[in-house]
Amino acid sequence: MSIDTDTTDLTGTTAELRQAAIDHLWQHNRDWESAARDNEPLIFVSGDGIRVTDSDGETWIDVNGGYSSVNIGYGRTEIAEAAFEQLKQIPYFPQGSANPPTIRLAAKLAELAPGTLNRAFPVSGGSLANETALKIARAYHKRRGHDGRFRLISRRGSYHGATGGVLFLGSNPATPRSDYEPGPPGMAYAPQPNAYRCELGSTSSEDCAVKCATAIEELIKFHGPETVAAVIAEPVASGPGAVMPEPVYWHMLREICTRYDVLLIADEVITGFGRTGKLFAVEHFGIVPDIMSIAKGISSSYLPLGATLATDEVAAEFSTAGKHLKHVFTFAGHPASAAAGLKNIELIEAEGLVNNAAETGEYLTGKLLELQDRHPIIGDVRGVGFMQALDLVADRETREIYPAEAKLIERINARFKARRLLIKAHSGHILNLSPPLCTTRDDLDEILVGISETLGEVEAELG
Repeated sequence: MSIDTDTTDLTGTTAELRQAAIDHLWQHNRDWESAARDNEPLIFVSGDGIRVTDSDGETWIDVNGGYSSVNIGYGRTEIAEAAFEQLKQIPYFPQGSANPPTIRLAAKLAELAPGTLNRAFPVSGGSLANETALKIARAYHKRRGHDGRFRLISRRGSYHGATGGVLFLGSNPATPRSDYEPGPPGMAYAPQPNAYRCELGSTSSEDCAVKCATAIEELIKFHGPETVAAVIAEPVASGPGAVMPEPVYWHMLREICTRYDVLLIADEVITGFGRTGKLFAVEHFGIVPDIMSIAKGISSSYLPLGATLATDEVAAEFSTAGKHLKHVFTFAGHPASAAAGLKNIELIEAEGLVNNAAETGEYLTGKLLELQDRHPIIGDVRGVGFMQALDLVADRETREIYPAEAKLIERINARFKARRLLIKAHSGHILNLSPPLCTTRDDLDEILVGISETLGEVEAELG
């Protein structure tokens, strides 16, 4: 079919665009037959703040800020202009060279990151940031003559990306990997420090944190420290629904990794750049990882951008001739993306958006706890800042979730869609809220009315 390629005039083209998507576009985690049945995909053409407008002129609230990534909000022409100005100067860079915005971005990241995380390897997204982190970790040990350190420890339920290596970290049910097995060798899995559903049977958050950290040490000892390259974890885990462990967990994890000469990788792809009310989530715990991966909020998704940061100690192993990191991506360090990232960080700082996420996030927590009082379907409220989640249950006493045949998430998502709310509900019982950092209390009040009405309707329907 013929499609109008003019992106500035979408009047009367929604049906054509939707059909073209059904015919040709392979969407994320979606088949085209059910999309056609549900009159999807939704097609969005503009945005402002936390709201986006579709091709039919309907306005929606993006409660998830894209993929928890549009931290600055939509419609910031300053970022678009920064990227455009850079594209007019030089759109790319000759092989083996660098460019001013990417250099300035690396220096800015060194200024912002905790400790001595002073060396940045730029990439174009979160999966690649974590792939790079794994490569650095394994190569680091080889540079030091420890060729046997190849194992990687991650936590069950976590998500670290969709590329071939990081896909096999964690085990988030929302991203099953059965189609792609067998995975690479050397993967080991630890329990998630989710006090509400502690795998190790703990009844308190602190006890769960201690037991889960100890379990990582036991894994290191079981496999042999001489075989373990790194432990990777999100400071606040997104996959199982905004799981924030007690500080003792990260303090123990830092000490364990140091004791056994295992690198500690903090995956800040989602949590970085203010989402939790700190610029980086590790700041809640007062620890410095050896490697830190960042993406999403670094550019607020205005252009693809990410980076892997390493401490001076780790980076030093790659500093001399013949020892460099043998690793490259064509679009790593793209000047337009770097310019967008610099402008995004400038706006986050100038407008106090990290502080807004902290203060307004506290307001959100209080309101979600009020919802819990009214809705028995809410088993747990957890998270921090603008990274929070509801754990939905069929029975609060047993913490049992609804069976698949109840179609809980389908019922909820259909009602959110009717209310023009874009919220990520997944894994059968988790409702994540990660709005842009510019979200106000009035915005939250509007969102929470829609959530409360939706949950009330579903509770009545399921009995």
